[in-house]
Amino acid sequence: MSHFEVIKSKKSSDKGVRETLRDYKLARVSREISLLGEREALLGRAKFGIFGDGKELAQIAMSSQFRKGDFRSGYYRDQTFMLAIGELTPRQFFAQLYAHPDVRHEPCSAGRMMNGHFATRLLNEKGEWVSQTDRRNTAADMSPTAAQMPRLLGLAQASKVYRDHAQLHNRTEFSRGGREVAFGTIGDASTSEGIFWETINAAGVLQVPLVVSVWDDGFGISVEKKYQTTKESISKALEGFRRTENEKGIEIFRVKAWDYTALMNTYSEAVELAREHYVPVLVHVEEATQPLGHSTSGSHERYKSKERLQWEEEYCCCRKMRSWLLKKGHSTPEELDRIEQEAKDEVKQEQKRAWEAIRSSIQEERRQLEVLLESLATEDKLHDEIQQILTRLEKSQRFFFKDVITAGRKALRLARSSGSEARKRLSDWMEEMDRKNRRRYNSHLISESIRSPLHVEEVRPVLKNNSDLVDGRVVLRNNFDKLLSRYPELLIFGEDSGRLGDVNLGLEGLQKKYGEFRVGDTGIREATIIGQGIGLALRGLRPIAEIQYLDYLLYCIQGLSDDLASLRYRTAGGQKAPLIVRTRGHRLEGIWHSGSPMGMIINSLRGVHVCVPRNLTDAAGFYNTLLRGDDPALVIEPLNAYRKKEQLPENLGEFTVPLGVPELVREGRDITVVSYGSTCNLIESVLPELARSGISVELIDVRTLLPFDRYGRVLESLKKTNRICFIDEDVPGGATGFMMQQVLDLQGGFRYLDSAPRCLTAKAHRTAYSTDGDYFSKPNADDIFETIWDIMSESSPGKFTPLS
Repeated sequence: MSHFEVIKSKKSSDKGVRETLRDYKLARVSREISLLGEREALLGRAKFGIFGDGKELAQIAMSSQFRKGDFRSGYYRDQTFMLAIGELTPRQFFAQLYAHPDVRHEPCSAGRMMNGHFATRLLNEKGEWVSQTDRRNTAADMSPTAAQMPRLLGLAQASKVYRDHAQLHNRTEFSRGGREVAFGTIGDASTSEGIFWETINAAGVLQVPLVVSVWDDGFGISVEKKYQTTKESISKALEGFRRTENEKGIEIFRVKAWDYTALMNTYSEAVELAREHYVPVLVHVEEATQPLGHSTSGSHERYKSKERLQWEEEYCCCRKMRSWLLKKGHSTPEELDRIEQEAKDEVKQEQKRAWEAIRSSIQEERRQLEVLLESLATEDKLHDEIQQILTRLEKSQRFFFKDVITAGRKALRLARSSGSEARKRLSDWMEEMDRKNRRRYNSHLISESIRSPLHVEEVRPVLKNNSDLVDGRVVLRNNFDKLLSRYPELLIFGEDSGRLGDVNLGLEGLQKKYGEFRVGDTGIREATIIGQGIGLALRGLRPIAEIQYLDYLLYCIQGLSDDLASLRYRTAGGQKAPLIVRTRGHRLEGIWHSGSPMGMIINSLRGVHVCVPRNLTDAAGFYNTLLRGDDPALVIEPLNAYRKKEQLPENLGEFTVPLGVPELVREGRDITVVSYGSTCNLIESVLPELARSGISVELIDVRTLLPFDRYGRVLESLKKTNRICFIDEDVPGGATGFMMQQVLDLQGGFRYLDSAPRCLTAKAHRTAYSTDGDYFSKPNADDIFETIWDIMSESSPGKFTPLS
């Protein structure tokens, strides 16, 4: 068959009546889950409810083509699909609705994600990969609309990499010949988001095996699609992307959400095109309904007409399938009534079990606390107040762990003056609960496995007196060469990364040596460059995704923050994507190329290591460290270092820079100055003048902002100098404010201050263009000298005469 030919070899008629009735029961089970879930939320047992009603048949049809090894990157209304592939049970659905913080009950996220947000566990309890080809996989869902699209691209691209990269053919735990399809799902209104279009365009360029299903129920919450989409149809709007006999592109299918036979045929054809021919496919599922409205936060009767509501009732896919089964003679009304009742009974039973499971966990802790409070209440002066807490606890109808802990904390406060054994037992129990709840709600922000990059010991670069003195970019390039030869799973890609070897030639010649799929070019599309990296990393590859300049990180901050940074946390350690993001920044030219938005980065990327080297030898060391670990990271190379001379290490690819360990650049006794990146180099250039003026500066390069100074080396310096200044080129209150809080608050550095701490930053506005713009917008050598002098003159004005 030709590449262009649409395959129509599989028909739903091949499916027996028994299997068809099983599909109907599954649709009814899913619908009952939605109905009962809504009731539980409205009764107050759950905080919120969002469901997949109206999409049942389409998702069953899609699931019929979903094979072991395939991946879903989906939408929070895909409960029927998850049930159909066997990766969700009704009991687990309700455990998530009740936010059960135990992965054995709620394997998607241990209660961390709201209901309808699904994930499969890609890691074992040790944080190691499990085989993906032995199971059906789902990347962890997100709420931001269309956010699931960029990583879909990478999940599909991974199949192409595993197919075409001979050195990876033995990685059968991640792929079997690249035959895996990435399935994406999205609500119709969300296709208005730019990242949807960016992903579709990139998929058409890359020709990767993905199938995107658009659930079209005519509304985006209350907004009709005539206000959402050109021609009121995403498939019509995408016609220009459709492939032809002479041009590659995407294939487009349209099908009704209530037509079981057509759905089965459509997904059979669509998925075979993707799996066998690597043609990206969009399936536009039209005329879906949403019987329960958008969510439990409001009623759709407020914005849907009576005629629309009547149409939705008539075209409900479950109702249509029942009619079709009767018309075809596949069943009788009595048999279908029985199936529907069985579905209702089964869901009710599983809901009760899920509720009882979390209820009993809370009750057990409540009973433990009650015993401790009863003992404490025997003390005369505490009896009445502790008894009141006990009474409220016993009568409460609320079932939250919070209520137990709140009661315990209040009792401890009331008994603060008591030295009794009862008070000590309560205190010990509360400490135990604190540890338990930290595991429940605060664990897995970063890797807790033996492969954590925090465990990588420092290996110093080997430098000899006769080591070559080369441009910094040569150190970086030669180090990447070593890494590409050592790690066959390593891929580097981005704008101008391939043929050009990046805009600063840090990858010069490496595409020619390793091939286009190892060192590759992309379009100008930062959001999906990051998405590619996340998807590839989820499938066991080690991508380095290049964002050309630091300013351009704004295009993809949502994916970095909502997806990458929170992935391990929101799956309670069930998934990881050790993507390394490479970029360059600091002190270039003009408003859109001189940005240093470090405050934004470190406050939105908790869960990603942020490395800020001051030279390219350190940058290379960070790449070496990170590839030995299993966490995501951002490395910001200093732009003014590519042409500066550095010694070429003898041990390229082997030396490492530890994370969260500052470097003492210059020892001093009078003041501690803390910085990083290019600004650190500028400060170093001012030190001789300061020394001639009688000021001995201890200069510390923090090297990473996340993590920050794990062993308190800045604090040790402050204990010696008793003065401190934080300097960088972010806006006021940005990364300098973060560093000050870390040192003075968390490390307790305020105790050792003899002078007020200071921050020297860029101005609050963007950086003006040219040399003068840089001088008047960012900290310069004069600013640095005078700020340090002012700090010294505050305590010794006689020795350091005020400059103004």
